Amino acid sequence: MRFRVVRVLIGIALVATAIAFLVVLQSGDSGTSDSGAESGGSATEAAGQASGGGEGAREKAPETPTIVIRNGKPVGGVAALTYSAGDQIRFRVASDVTDEIHLHGYDLMKDVEAGGSVGFDFQATIEGVFEGELEDRGEQILELRVNP
Repeated sequence: MRFRVVRVLIGIALVATAIAFLVVLQSGDSGTSDSGAESGGSATEAAGQASGGGEGAREKAPETPTIVIRNGKPVGGVAALTYSAGDQIRFRVASDVTDEIHLHGYDLMKDVEAGGSVGFDFQATIEGVFEGELEDRGEQILELRVNP
């Protein structure tokens, strides 16, 4: 009888462990990482399109483009971001070097540490084409176009 109780307890422990493992795996796959950018892909434009479907379909939040800096240069080349006047501009810069990110025209500057990232979030109030760069290195990392 005692061995039977021990076996049941071990079985319960194994089931609880399996459930905990699945919960951890599911929470790790929540879609919050910039896996395309981290794997070296160029994530320069995000599509904020509504998901198709019938009644009750929810609109997907637009992804935030991430410009990945590796060895002081933008992975995939200079990122091209295009918005319309009045849009909310959002992008991130993930860098393996310490520098200042400077968006000319809008005159926005943020420091980024090696291994870190910074986000930009502002309204498109000035039309034109603007350069974003690693200021200290003089390396262009993005071209921002704001259309009328």
